[in-house]
Amino acid sequence: MGREGRVVLLLAGDVMTGRGIDQILKHPADPALNEPLVRDAREYVRLAESVNGPIASGAEPGYIWGDALAEMDGTGADLRIVNLETAITADGDPWPAKGVRYRMHPDNIDCLSAAHIDACALANNHMLDWDRVGLHDTLQALRAAGVRFAGAGADSEEAWAPARLSLPGRGQLLLFSFAAKSSGVPSGWSAATRRAGIALLPDLSVATAAQLAEDIVSRRGADDRVVVSIHWGDNWGLGVPQAHRDFAHRLIDSRAVDVVHGHSSHHPLPVEVYRGKLILYGCGDLINDYEGIGPHGSLRSDVGCLYIVTLRSVNGRLDTLEVVPLQMRQFRLGTADAAAQEWLGQVFASGQALGEQPVRHGARRWRLRVPS
Repeated sequence: MGREGRVVLLLAGDVMTGRGIDQILKHPADPALNEPLVRDAREYVRLAESVNGPIASGAEPGYIWGDALAEMDGTGADLRIVNLETAITADGDPWPAKGVRYRMHPDNIDCLSAAHIDACALANNHMLDWDRVGLHDTLQALRAAGVRFAGAGADSEEAWAPARLSLPGRGQLLLFSFAAKSSGVPSGWSAATRRAGIALLPDLSVATAAQLAEDIVSRRGADDRVVVSIHWGDNWGLGVPQAHRDFAHRLIDSRAVDVVHGHSSHHPLPVEVYRGKLILYGCGDLINDYEGIGPHGSLRSDVGCLYIVTLRSVNGRLDTLEVVPLQMRQFRLGTADAAAQEWLGQVFASGQALGEQPVRHGARRWRLRVPS
């Protein structure tokens, strides 16, 4: 439960349980791929094994979360929210002219339940990798598992609607999920009146921000808190685009939004506190199968973070942000080593122009406290 007068959220970025990750679980989907360089998802397992040693097949649902499970349980979070960047399906046809596709077998949905995930953002560039049949299966699997979702649906009404999650005391958390074209979403994925798809933003303009804010205000109650989850931008690079800053600021200026939860980059990005509200520009990948691929220059995709966000219940202002870095080894999240911790510090240091950044807090955490 959250502390009195506070709401505690556990947020994370991309959870990519398809492809190599799916292959080590108990019910792997067909491993066939049609990527330019890799034709079998099991190759990603072999690449990871070449770096950190053997990975047993038929892993238990909680295996991939590793040390993250204890960290999650210790947060006292009221809600746990991630960006699920994988279709949950054993069916469907691969979306044409798309080089990289992710899917996890529906019988492996218990890997989300093992981490007690409450809700998933679904508006991203992999949700329709296996066409609309795959999307239908994904929504069905999440409903059956009791995991709420936002950002995708059978039509535009469902895709643009928020997930409504109960908070202790009173009120709800409304989770909205949107994707920007800059994250690589095909234009044909946009949900329509009679077409399943995702909530795809037309642009990041002043008009679009105003329209979103108006819709959010019409849906929220006086005691509700609002998280807007946005999949945007490139996979690599520490620079935060000015368009992202402007869009996030406009949503907060509208008084419609309490937290902007950004993702798409394969690594964490700096953060910002704007008018007392938290903006996570890029949470990075929490779970992926890139272990055997190596870093992208100085940027690492094997370091994922849990973001423990404490808000004041009365107005949604940020009280504290704690960041727990974890490191992927043998497709399992473990404690981040000293080099990973140092690298994360460099990431945050690159964002000093955005304002105060998290600093080391003990041996394994980073913390940002907002003055009263």
